[in-house]
Amino acid sequence: MLLEALSSAILGLALAWTAAHRLPHRLPARALVLSTGVAGALFGAFVMHSALDAGNLLLILLGAAIVSVSSLSLLLRPSGRLGRRSATA
Repeated sequence: MLLEALSSAILGLALAWTAAHRLPHRLPARALVLSTGVAGALFGAFVMHSALDAGNLLLILLGAAIVSVSSLSLLLRPSGRLGRRSATA
């Protein structure tokens, strides 16, 4: 269980760092992004561990990555490329 938690925390941190590095203009403060990635991965690992029981480390890490990425996607702001329409048009 400790290996699962540590592995999922490192995975969440890596995913969050990658997102913060590639999309700095669309994400809030880096500390919030990193903590959200780690928390999402730990929560995903907890849910997968509860559903599958121990012994499926790859599936648990897959669930941790899915929840971490989905929680990070909630932090994204619009890119602003679509152009703004005026109120009079």
